[in-house]
Amino acid sequence: MKKNWLQKPEWSWNVSQSEPTYVHQWVQPLDEMKNAPDLILYGAPISRSSISVSGASLYPTEFRRMWKGFATYNLDEDVDLASFQVADAGDVVMHTTDILLSHHHIQEATEALVADYPSTTTCMIGGDHSTTACAVRGVKSAKPNETIGILQLDTHLDVRDPAELGPANGTPIRQLIDGNVVKGEHVINIGLHGYFNAKPLIDYAKEHQIQMVTLKKARKQGIIETIKEALSHLANQVDRIYVTVDMDVLDISVAPGVPASTPGGLTATELFDALLEIGKSPAVRHIDFVCLDPSKDSAVAETVKTGVYAWLQFITGRSLQL
Repeated sequence: MKKNWLQKPEWSWNVSQSEPTYVHQWVQPLDEMKNAPDLILYGAPISRSSISVSGASLYPTEFRRMWKGFATYNLDEDVDLASFQVADAGDVVMHTTDILLSHHHIQEATEALVADYPSTTTCMIGGDHSTTACAVRGVKSAKPNETIGILQLDTHLDVRDPAELGPANGTPIRQLIDGNVVKGEHVINIGLHGYFNAKPLIDYAKEHQIQMVTLKKARKQGIIETIKEALSHLANQVDRIYVTVDMDVLDISVAPGVPASTPGGLTATELFDALLEIGKSPAVRHIDFVCLDPSKDSAVAETVKTGVYAWLQFITGRSLQL
């Protein structure tokens, strides 16, 4: 890696076994892998750039701590993930006060991972949604001649004006479009609903040809069919797909631990079905999970557990390709 902005996570809970049966025994530190893994995950623990008060910077650590509660075997799909190689590159080093420098670190770390492991799927664990713009710019820097499409699962469009808010969590898609990193027509947002996107943001999305799929429409068509159609459309238009999962796409009743929770969102099962399908697509090369705030979760940590389950669903879909 040309410049190391990543620090190794705590691995004291990783118990070595010849045949791992739980996730904390299965995921290995990247620097201990002899060959290129199937998937590299890395954390982006920042939430100072969130518009609303957020502890999303805590999620990468809580995400890893929850691994002990999940087996590598998926009963529903009759798949054992143990043969699918997942490596943890650690967390991107964040500056205590300098948000722009922290964002630069995320971009540099992503660029390095994509350049050094060109055939490996990357998975970023945020952090607030501002991290997505950094990661996509990193992918573009590593692959400047390729076109990137974005499949976004989100209650919000995230096209607020960075000139007013700075590079905050409500601005990543607009940053990428205005910065000519992606084209608006190559962005599909699934999960929009209700009263959570102001009319000027809808106008911006229409002007730049962002494809907006409301949750009402997706449910009418079927979540799985909607995801398949979106992936197929993007795969015919771009060289690689970046998927961003804002956990506030979930209904507040199943995911209280997000900074901008809303009623009327996806059920956990709908999200799990969507991610299994997304994982099956070879055009998907990158994914992130953002805006999950463990400090807002209840004592049973239902949102963190849902986040880990969603990640494992994506990996199950990935393993079904092999």
